[in-house]
Amino acid sequence: MSPIIGVVPSIDEDKGQYFINEDNVKSLSEAGGIPILLPYFKNESTADELVERIDGLYLTGGNDINPFLFGEEPHQKLGVVNQQRDEFEMILVQKVLQKNKPVLGVCKGCQIINVALGGSVYQDIYDQIDSTLLQHHQQAYDGYPSHFVHVTEESLLSKIVGSSEIKVNSRHHQAIKRLGNSLVQSGTANDGIIEAIEGKDYRYVLGVQWHPENMAMQGDDTSKKIFDSFIEACSGISSEAKN
Repeated sequence: MSPIIGVVPSIDEDKGQYFINEDNVKSLSEAGGIPILLPYFKNESTADELVERIDGLYLTGGNDINPFLFGEEPHQKLGVVNQQRDEFEMILVQKVLQKNKPVLGVCKGCQIINVALGGSVYQDIYDQIDSTLLQHHQQAYDGYPSHFVHVTEESLLSKIVGSSEIKVNSRHHQAIKRLGNSLVQSGTANDGIIEAIEGKDYRYVLGVQWHPENMAMQGDDTSKKIFDSFIEACSGISSEAKN
């Protein structure tokens, strides 16, 4: 039985419409999962029911994270935030991890995992990091790689991609600052920006700062391996539920 993957969409608050880049859905489904979109709920009992019904949680990219969630006030270069989405995702991450179900986060999703576990982010890397940075918001097409990531040996990411260095795309101006509880970095850009994190004490927790969903749809094997590994981990949850 294919695993059910909960996916949190973005929202256009002016129009009252949820939306998602279809590369996310295609990448999950082509890896063997069944993605379902999760509307935002403030009711924790409803969140509990959602968590019971999914085999894994996938967190997409999106707007900036509300800095109040990690104890800071807004930086002058903070972009648009969505408090409703941020709070819902934080609750979901915590509840899914309590059930030890797999979590994969891309771009903002990676940062949300970190903040949900007590970490923080740079609100604007170009203003808050005093060093020469790579271009982390590429001008190239979304699916093209733009810089390298060094992968930590013996990490989950290393086992997935089978390489010590990979090429990734990049569309962000925020990044992980302080790591959350039970998280370790497993990928780093040449300028020191944390590009990948994973959980030490959980079945499967992986966050990547880039957008593998776009690269997977361009035929990138490394990106496909990330989705394959996530769906495989979620399939284990589905099998346990049947037994």
